[in-house]
Amino acid sequence: MPESFKPDLSTVTGRIRFWSSLIILALIIFGIRLFYVQVIRYAHYKQAALNDQLKQYQIPATRGIIEAEDGSSDVPIVLNQKLYTLFADPPFIKHPYSVAQQLSKIIGGNPDSYLPALTAKNTQYSIIAYKLTGAQNQKITALNDPGLGTQGQDYRVYPDGSLAAQVLGFVNNQGVGEYGVEQALNPILSGKPGMLKAITDINGVPLAASKENTQIAPTPGSNVVLTLNLGIQQQVESILAKEYKATKSQELSAIVMDPYNGHIKAMANYPTYNPADYANVSNPKLFQNYAVDYPIEPGSVMKTLTTSAALNSGAITANESFYDPAHWVIDGFNIHDISIDGGAREQNIQSILALSLNTGATWMLMQMSHKGGTQINAHGIETWHNYMVQHFLLGQTTGIEQGYEASGYVPPANLNDPSINLRYANTAFGQGVSITAIQLISALSSVLNGGTYYKPTLIDKIISPSGKVSVNKPKVEERNVVSPWVGRELEPLMEGVVKAYLQGGFSFMNFPANYIVGGKTGTAQVAKPTGGYYSNIYNGTYIGFVGGDTPQYVIVVYNIKPNTPGYAGSYGGQPVFADIAHMLINEGYVTPKE
Repeated sequence: MPESFKPDLSTVTGRIRFWSSLIILALIIFGIRLFYVQVIRYAHYKQAALNDQLKQYQIPATRGIIEAEDGSSDVPIVLNQKLYTLFADPPFIKHPYSVAQQLSKIIGGNPDSYLPALTAKNTQYSIIAYKLTGAQNQKITALNDPGLGTQGQDYRVYPDGSLAAQVLGFVNNQGVGEYGVEQALNPILSGKPGMLKAITDINGVPLAASKENTQIAPTPGSNVVLTLNLGIQQQVESILAKEYKATKSQELSAIVMDPYNGHIKAMANYPTYNPADYANVSNPKLFQNYAVDYPIEPGSVMKTLTTSAALNSGAITANESFYDPAHWVIDGFNIHDISIDGGAREQNIQSILALSLNTGATWMLMQMSHKGGTQINAHGIETWHNYMVQHFLLGQTTGIEQGYEASGYVPPANLNDPSINLRYANTAFGQGVSITAIQLISALSSVLNGGTYYKPTLIDKIISPSGKVSVNKPKVEERNVVSPWVGRELEPLMEGVVKAYLQGGFSFMNFPANYIVGGKTGTAQVAKPTGGYYSNIYNGTYIGFVGGDTPQYVIVVYNIKPNTPGYAGSYGGQPVFADIAHMLINEGYVTPKE
């Protein structure tokens, strides 16, 4: 071989070393990458691989039923019906339009409307339809398509239709309670959902032997038994429907309460709706429970509380008389009575309530300011404010088990306000202060029962999925609201109001002698949104009781903007109260005097 063709051993050795190093470097890089993938990023890539074969679904829990008292037993008023939600797992849908056509034949509708759910990106759970029947569910299951699935879900059934609709509320398509008890007790009623997670093959068929398959069983919701008496509730709703038409009102609400434990025996509103058909209700105002979420200026029913505060504070006595000038000038404004009250003359506590004297309520505030005086001062304002807020618990929610309860409004005792005397004179006869029906009935009940403010409640007991019964014991919110004797003195005063109306020609206020019935009307001007009051629009209210030896039930009526020939309280609120009181007596719900 010529000398010029002899290989340079150093060059060959260098090349071998270069390629060897390059191969070793590549192996090191691959090794590092393999270590990174298999060790450091193992969980990530495992999950990425599982995502293509993992189907994970939530299993809804069975919602607790709702019952109420019917005679000597509790009966269901809200039950469950099993219907089905149809959903798609889009990655497993191979022929979307063909599937859409098949679904259209089973559940109706245009096939094109199903395509967005069948082809949705970045999801494995795309809802197609709600509330499918058992027969439809069977047909969809028979398609044996791995990209389709159904979930059984309990939907509410109402055996009594619209009975207690606003008290109950409803459950939406997502299984969440809205309004009423359904919203307030949603965590208790809804239970805890379970979870199903399954590894599938490429066709979506679960691999039964996979260790990744897990299932958490759902926990059913608790059953709830309400304090409502279904007989009373049905009768009250019938009365409201009748009086709504008779008084041509906008809304009408009533509550019947046991004053000795805060139990609501009836709570009703009219107009109403059927909770089973909530999705087709065009006016959402029908969902509102006006008895708890609609505070108004209550008018002269407030005088029952003003009288109670004045009696308890020692400012007045129940048999006291005073000279009524028929008007007071407060902060430059005239507070006066209506002409039929007879003008300036001697009056007493009974006539303040029977004639509904605004001047009389103002005089009681003057006595809380300085006994024997005819002026309102800081002491009287602070005393009356304390009774409204600290004793009667106005201006704050009661905590009753309802969605959207309102707190109402009590004006602050701002002594720097140049018109504070007028503001507080107005509150003494129920203007310039807003109160819900549930607040008013709870406050007066605390006076009539001897001075204990019980938290108003709709819940009698809760029954857990295991059958454990938890009785909802009466909860005392405030003791010594007033002294026990105050209620005993207020009772005959309110009975005197009923007798005065009977003597005045209101024959429907005639009750059997072996029962006690007392009450107070309220006619309240409706405030304008821009300030001031309408001159011809009023709300009619009534607060009263019925019983034998003692008040057994307290009743409140709120009639919103009735169109009546006379005073809204007398002709819009009082007839509703009378119908309810007569019903309670006639149907045997009231124990007569011994």
